[in-house]
Amino acid sequence: MRLWLCIALLCTALCASAERPAIVRGIIRAGQFVRDAAGGAKDMYRAYKDMREANYKGADKYFHARGNYEAARRGPGGAWAARVISDARETWQSGVSGRGAEDTRADQEANAWGRRGGDPNRYRPKGLPSKY
Repeated sequence: MRLWLCIALLCTALCASAERPAIVRGIIRAGQFVRDAAGGAKDMYRAYKDMREANYKGADKYFHARGNYEAARRGPGGAWAARVISDARETWQSGVSGRGAEDTRADQEANAWGRRGGDPNRYRPKGLPSKY
């Protein structure tokens, strides 16, 4: 019994220090991408929820930038999720809300600013509660 335990521990130690095959590394990277994307979607939702809760006039650009910034900080998956969600939202809103092309362009600029790592506070309106 002790011999098998020693062999199992030795195998575990050798496998842990060995170079992983390329397919395993690819699966691990894909898993990280998916995890980042899910986290990025969660960040985008949290920013949207905060925007709805704050209900503060002129703060939408700040929340767009903040959601994209937080999502992109997670990694390539988070940046991808932020881009997909932002583009889908702006495409839908431009056809429904009637706010106009100028507002859509400004929203997209705030989205891109956040995804590039720019400080979302650039778009923060004066008087927005510090909770956000």
